[in-house]
Amino acid sequence: MSDWPVMLAYGSVGLRPLELADAKAWREARIRGTAWLKPWEATVPPDAGDRPATFRSMVKRLSKLARDGQAMPFAITVDREFAGQVTVSNIVRGSAQFASIGYWVDPEFAGRGVVPMSVALVIDHCFTTARLHRIEISIRPENVNSLRVVQKLGIAEVGYAPRYLHIDGDWRDHRQFAVTAEECPGGMVNRLLRSGFSVTGESHPSHG
Repeated sequence: MSDWPVMLAYGSVGLRPLELADAKAWREARIRGTAWLKPWEATVPPDAGDRPATFRSMVKRLSKLARDGQAMPFAITVDREFAGQVTVSNIVRGSAQFASIGYWVDPEFAGRGVVPMSVALVIDHCFTTARLHRIEISIRPENVNSLRVVQKLGIAEVGYAPRYLHIDGDWRDHRQFAVTAEECPGGMVNRLLRSGFSVTGESHPSHG
């Protein structure tokens, strides 16, 4: 298996490269989740340049970063239906071997365990095939749903970063979480399952 492109799955939850063909489903999910996602979405401070203005430009930019080994933009699917996104970004090689992970989900799939399983699958890929050593996740203190994800995964809090990212029009504080390969030798998916976790409605999961 190569670092990228790659497909990951556990039961009904799948991850694959984000594609231009996802445009319609991605827009519909974002419309449904406007109020749900707006407080947590990164914004660009005034005079600091432009974010991609369209889905197409975003996918093209992320695809180029992926080809350059700097990112892995995954679409989350549930029973092959588009459900959200997990993005591995800021991949640093050399003596660091770390990356950051961000995620969002269509509110229609929220509360079903889809995001924790998706993030676990991506972390396992990062630690095994991609041979990264450390994964970082930054979350606003007010983002209870995202905090539940790292809690379910047992990822430790390692710091606090005041005014860390520009989000929803201002610089926002973030809690910092991180995990290293040594901390989950059996894999993040296995650690999640050992905690009694299950994806809602899952009956015959297969790990691939």
